[in-house]
Amino acid sequence: MSAIYILWWRELRRYTRSRAQMIVSLGQPLLYLLVLGSGFGHVFQKAGMGNYFQFISPGVIGMMVLFSSIFSGLGLLWDRQFGFLKETLVAPVSRLQIMIGRTLGGATVAVIQGLIVMILSVLFGFRPQNWLAIPAAIGFMVLIAVCFAALGTAIGSGLQDMQGFQLIMNFLVMPIYFLSGAIFPLTNQGVVLSFITRLDPLSYGVDGMRNVLGAPNAAFNPVVDLIVLAAFGFAFILFGAWRFSKIEI
Repeated sequence: MSAIYILWWRELRRYTRSRAQMIVSLGQPLLYLLVLGSGFGHVFQKAGMGNYFQFISPGVIGMMVLFSSIFSGLGLLWDRQFGFLKETLVAPVSRLQIMIGRTLGGATVAVIQGLIVMILSVLFGFRPQNWLAIPAAIGFMVLIAVCFAALGTAIGSGLQDMQGFQLIMNFLVMPIYFLSGAIFPLTNQGVVLSFITRLDPLSYGVDGMRNVLGAPNAAFNPVVDLIVLAAFGFAFILFGAWRFSKIEI
């Protein structure tokens, strides 16, 4: 357990030391909130879909958690390049503990960034239906973060260079985000698109936050969101642990 805590704390410290990174990372969520939230608000409301800012805010929070957690796998390549990974792997600690510590560290950073975006959303006008539901929304953020931090670790474990990681992440992240229903409702879609969006783990995380926060146009039952997202998270942790056990220095 001490190894898990040390690696968790190291990932957290790596993030908090870079204030510039903390500020810059908020640029894209603010762009989505202010530009999309304002630009499409009139059209969305005119179509009888409710308040678009209320709708998109959980999606932008989910986007922030997704980006931060899955790109935490990039730290694995940095550690490999500078020799820290080799020192960690030769320590008398199981690789499973190392993987869990790194995953929890990346997930914690992602949740912190998601909380910052949630606060900004509230400042710009987002209003949860029930403020007591905030802890439940944070619970969905934690599940999203763990799920994609484990996936980022799994992908980073099989790569040797950062360029390859960036290419794979760009290929995965944008489809995961745009197909999650973060910026458009998942209801009344075609058969093919509906099937694809239901294979996206982020769909259940964003929809779960919409459900508990009372945002309009939630697509699934919140219990279904919770069970499916937890199942994806468990599967990705197993996959990440297997990939990390095969890592080569």
